[in-house]
Amino acid sequence: MSIIPADLRYTKSHEWFKIENGIATVGITDFAQHQLTDIVYIDMPGKGTRGKAGDTLLTIESVKSAEDVYFPVSGEVIETNQELSEKPELVNSDPYKYWLVKIKMSDEKYESMGPEEYKGYTGE
Repeated sequence: MSIIPADLRYTKSHEWFKIENGIATVGITDFAQHQLTDIVYIDMPGKGTRGKAGDTLLTIESVKSAEDVYFPVSGEVIETNQELSEKPELVNSDPYKYWLVKIKMSDEKYESMGPEEYKGYTGE
């Protein structure tokens, strides 16, 4: 059974995010990292990368497959988790501690689920 923290928002493509002062901290969910299995590489976007909610943000590669991670909100990447560039496997140990990027939001419109809705969506 996956961990689903109560203080986060979730997407149907299994990203989590938390908004503070117009900045969204983004990562992948525990459910997603279990599906990927052993993560070996994260193709981080460059600082300044812009996108709309639903656009491809980055790609995560595992021993099993490569999967896209999507912008959960529209905006600009202002920070990437450099620790994961060197040790991408840390996401497998705690996907909520090891966030991927921070996005300065360009608008307040986005689709997401709360923890209970996401729990139902994943069948957990």
